[in-house]
Amino acid sequence: MRILIVEDDKILAKTVEQCIGKRYEVDHAYDGEEGLLYAKQEIYDAIILDIMMPVMNGYELLEKLRNDKIYTPVLILTAKDGINDKVNGFRLGADDYLVKPFNTEELVVRLEALIRRSSGNYTQNVIEYKGLSLDLNSRKIYAEGKEIMLQGKQFDMLEYLINSKNTIITKEQIFDKIWGFDSETTTNVIEVYASGLRKELKKIGYDKYLKTIRGVGYIWSE
Repeated sequence: MRILIVEDDKILAKTVEQCIGKRYEVDHAYDGEEGLLYAKQEIYDAIILDIMMPVMNGYELLEKLRNDKIYTPVLILTAKDGINDKVNGFRLGADDYLVKPFNTEELVVRLEALIRRSSGNYTQNVIEYKGLSLDLNSRKIYAEGKEIMLQGKQFDMLEYLINSKNTIITKEQIFDKIWGFDSETTTNVIEVYASGLRKELKKIGYDKYLKTIRGVGYIWSE
């Protein structure tokens, strides 16, 4: 899973990353305009958003995302603690609101809850599709009770595709989400991992759901 932190205070942004980095891949944007460019890639499972930032503030960024029908869950993390600030944030489309200074454990559990709600998973960190189960905590996969072994990024790719089922995902989106913008490899690696993933899925009869859109990317669909 990948999280975007939009925060102009680089020290605080690093602190937030240290709080959540063991569990998530993290990207940083240091002003609202940069944050908007990142968020529009739609590769993030959640966004942690500051309000008071240069170029474009958090409210403006959030409003633009929702107007563009981008519904990535947003947790506002800000020093603005007035009731009007909170009301404004929620009305613009925020999913949660946490005031600085914050408790690190509270930040982690709020973020986990946010992601669970957005994926429709309220009981445990598991994704299910037609008898196929992905345990996001243990990173194990089961099909009809049988455990399936996947390499690390194959698991990440399968998770991304199932969470985005019935939607075409470009190679660039997969690369940015799983390998990251600053990766030294190229998008050619996507085909290698997709081929390996399809081979493993074929063993259990689930390769039929992974379809290649030639020249574009992939879709997980019936």
